Amino acid sequence: METLIPIINRLQEVFLTVGAEIIQLPQIVVVGSQSSGKSSVLESLVGQDFLPRGSGIVTRRPLVLQLVNVSPLEERRKQDNGIKAEEWGTFLHCKNQIFTDFSEIRKEIEEETDRSTNNKGISPEPIYLKIYSPNVLSLTLVDLPGITKVPVGDQPEDIETQVQEMILSYISNPNSLILCVSPANSDLATSDALKLAREVDPDGHRTLLVVSKLDLMDAGTDALEVLLGRIIPVRLGIIGVVNRSQHDLNTQKSLDDSCKDEQVFLQRHYPSLASRCGSRYLARTLSRLLMHHIRDCLPVLKTRVTVLTAQNQSRLNSYGQPVEDHSATLLQIVTKFATDYCNTIEGTARHIQTSELCGGARICYIFHETFGRTLQSIDPLGGLTELDILTAIRNATGPRPALFVPEVSFELLVKKQIKRLEEPSLRCVELVHEELQRIIQHCSAYSTQVHNLVAIELAYINTKHPDFTDAAQVSASFLSLSQAEAGDGGKRWKNEKMPSEDKGPVPGFGSPTKAINLLDTAVPVSRKLSTREQRDCEVIQRLIKCYFLIVRKSIQDRSDS
Repeated sequence: METLIPIINRLQEVFLTVGAEIIQLPQIVVVGSQSSGKSSVLESLVGQDFLPRGSGIVTRRPLVLQLVNVSPLEERRKQDNGIKAEEWGTFLHCKNQIFTDFSEIRKEIEEETDRSTNNKGISPEPIYLKIYSPNVLSLTLVDLPGITKVPVGDQPEDIETQVQEMILSYISNPNSLILCVSPANSDLATSDALKLAREVDPDGHRTLLVVSKLDLMDAGTDALEVLLGRIIPVRLGIIGVVNRSQHDLNTQKSLDDSCKDEQVFLQRHYPSLASRCGSRYLARTLSRLLMHHIRDCLPVLKTRVTVLTAQNQSRLNSYGQPVEDHSATLLQIVTKFATDYCNTIEGTARHIQTSELCGGARICYIFHETFGRTLQSIDPLGGLTELDILTAIRNATGPRPALFVPEVSFELLVKKQIKRLEEPSLRCVELVHEELQRIIQHCSAYSTQVHNLVAIELAYINTKHPDFTDAAQVSASFLSLSQAEAGDGGKRWKNEKMPSEDKGPVPGFGSPTKAINLLDTAVPVSRKLSTREQRDCEVIQRLIKCYFLIVRKSIQDRSDS
């Protein structure tokens, strides 16, 4: 039985780390109004002055106080660890730091409270304090802010509601015991602490009442009827205590002396109840109640832990088999991801959608339907007029007309048309990229591949391509006609009048004051092509169309692969 409380203390620390708030552990929650004597009751249980004091709300964060009884064996281990004091404390937020001076514990509580609260407000984040002493009983208490009515100073206007909500969040736990502290010099029927306790524990099965300040009652009155339970029925009992006065605090009266004076007072004024009242009896009662309460809660806690363990184990199993070699963990994860990724593209994944195309099916649709139709819709000669072709031929022949169609003009024009395949190809990559992003955010290499693919075709015009033979034969068929007209072809080109000659001299020619403007010698759109020029344009058009279709098929085949 004695090991139950240390186990619960350890579970509290573990659950704080892992965040298991769904398991409600047994604990004792201290509730009381401001100046009800909560701090004096807790310090009497510890036997040390360690809690902040002052006006207003001094306790502004929940304080989880774990008392650990140190055995003689642990005392020897303590000496081996270099701890010379008989009593010391540790905070969960100050790891590896030991406080042997309890005034430093008080200071740390104040500073830690100020770290998470502003303007004297409250915070639900608890402070975990563990005190080791041979003079305490193993016990766990949660000290909450005192119930207040009126905000003081910079406190928020709804401070009363905030405090009550915090208290209710703790005492609503069915595994919590409620320690209500109410002063004897006030009407217990109006006790705010008892009122909140009755809201969550109407039968009083989890409530223990501590009547503080018995020595401050008016002369001629006593709290005998209250201590006997005849006014306020509480199942766990009613215990009266005598707190240290402000004069005792100012004169630094020790807690041992206070306990002795307390027993003297109880024997004098409540002799029949002296053995069932006082701080020492309260400590024994709380320790006993907590152990029994933990024992009663264990079956439910065990069932809850078993259910949560099974749920989390099932979730853990869904992540796959454990890896024995931890160095290979990353490799196995990457391999598993790559396999699932490939299965999604190949259509062999476990879960296949039925509402829309996805993965490899959508990529296939993009290539064969969207991309294919787009390529088919591109006219090999689109945007290329006969005037453009004739201009390219003339630019390629230079000052003297050639007997045959210059190959340079063909390469120049076919490159221009092949360049038009780049935009729809890149759009295809974007569509595929969007689909791949739905599987994984990675497809940056494909755009570069398309640029390189088109650049390769632009770098070298392969007129020796087998599929280009038909175009070459067409060019040869026109070659004989060109040779027949070779005799007068050059003469016609030389004697042919330019449109500007009909309207006078070309600007720049015959006028020494004007510079030659070569743009004025360009072939106008309205000019009618001669038979030779028309034939040359047709040759270039057929060559461009044939080679364009060859390159288009090559790009489409490489995209499919």
